[in-house]
Amino acid sequence: MSHVYKIIELTGSSPISSDDAIRNAIEAASQSLQHLRWFEVMETRGHLEAGVIAHWQVTIKVGFTLDQDMKES
Repeated sequence: MSHVYKIIELTGSSPISSDDAIRNAIEAASQSLQHLRWFEVMETRGHLEAGVIAHWQVTIKVGFTLDQDMKES
């Protein structure tokens, strides 16, 4: 069986870690999208306060398979 993927770009954020920022983005996407299959980290950046990491931002690409109904329209 072959697959067709749709790819979207998201930016997640977290004061805890870059991994948590990724999880936040994927969790938010999974609430409105189905069939999430993979992600790729594109960019990682952070906000500093007084020389300490205060916040992480991670931009990811997320791939998901399309429903058969979507492929035919």
